[in-house]
Amino acid sequence: MSKSIYILYISIAGNTQSFVDDLEDYAEQQHQLDANNPLIVKKEITDQTDFESETDPYFAFVPTYLDGGNGIDNGVKELMTNVLGEYIAYKDNRKLCLGVIGSGNRNFNEQYCLTARRYASDYGFEMIDDYELRGNSTDCKRIYENMAGRI
Repeated sequence: MSKSIYILYISIAGNTQSFVDDLEDYAEQQHQLDANNPLIVKKEITDQTDFESETDPYFAFVPTYLDGGNGIDNGVKELMTNVLGEYIAYKDNRKLCLGVIGSGNRNFNEQYCLTARRYASDYGFEMIDDYELRGNSTDCKRIYENMAGRI
């Protein structure tokens, strides 16, 4: 039996949910080809989530929603995704994070994946990958392989 890839994520506009769902489907296909390929276990974090101590290593998926500005010297106030950061910071949860995957819109230049970069810096783990908006099949393959190689 293969190990699973455990994912914590937050989805505001549905883009992250869509990508994680696609990633889950891709993992299932890969697992059907070879039972050693890990499946995805996912957990959405919302404002209604009761905080708990995680017991398994996980990857975090976070989109970027900021309060305007340029993302460098102004406009770095995180909006709507704060609860995931708070969940990661809860007790020892940050110690189990194997890395963060960011998403966003490349049109926002320096703000692209800024929340993921900030989580990596603030909580002491690596930003291991990124994808734009809802991602695509190439992103799924690359990110799946990246995560599978780290478990």
